[in-house]
Amino acid sequence: MSGELAGRVTLVTGASRGIGRAVALTCAARGSDLVLAARSQEALQAVASECLAQGVRAQAVPLDLGEAAGARAGMERALAAFGRIDHLVNNAGTTGDGLLMRMKREEWDRVVQVNLGGAFETTRAVLPSMIKARYGRIVNVSSVVALMGNPGQANYCAAKAGLVGFTKSLAREVASRGITVNAVAPGFIDTDMTRALTGGARETMTALIPLGRLGTAEDVAAGIAFLLGPGASYITGEVLNISGGLYM
Repeated sequence: MSGELAGRVTLVTGASRGIGRAVALTCAARGSDLVLAARSQEALQAVASECLAQGVRAQAVPLDLGEAAGARAGMERALAAFGRIDHLVNNAGTTGDGLLMRMKREEWDRVVQVNLGGAFETTRAVLPSMIKARYGRIVNVSSVVALMGNPGQANYCAAKAGLVGFTKSLAREVASRGITVNAVAPGFIDTDMTRALTGGARETMTALIPLGRLGTAEDVAAGIAFLLGPGASYITGEVLNISGGLYM
């Protein structure tokens, strides 16, 4: 298989749908083998089949980042799939929206654990082999709301902002080993969630975006694939804003 990511193994969390699926297919088109991780085995297998059809190897690995021990067990399986991980895309996430004064502690803990604690577990698991190889690419999927805030999402914004600090700190720790660590901050993306909006909410959201449209999962995947590729080898500790100008 040819392509700028040929010969590499990319692990994508939250790969069963949306941005994760688009990242997997984009990386497959560029020649990377894939380890696909998410909670839904059936949905993962469907994405794996799409990747296999592009001529790369793809392995589906069940992974639940909501609980630390389960996350570690899932990462052991992910590392065993091809014996190494060259690229890690921390895309898995969850929301639990509500005003802070009404938010239960378990709603806070779950969102922070999956979005931020999950990235800690996956990254810590792959770092030893990357350090040994003196090569690695890590991309964390944050959010534009981590940079600008959003009412009713204090837990989600805090976790996604934590990913930005995590990205910059880790980038400094591992740069000498040939490993880059970057983040992307997607804005309003056309997903199942935004398609379900009613009462003119989708139109109101779109009106806030200077480019005049919601982003697509493929828009985000293209940015992530760039950060994984050779053209971004001198970029680390950065946050790529993919929001159509929503946040400048």
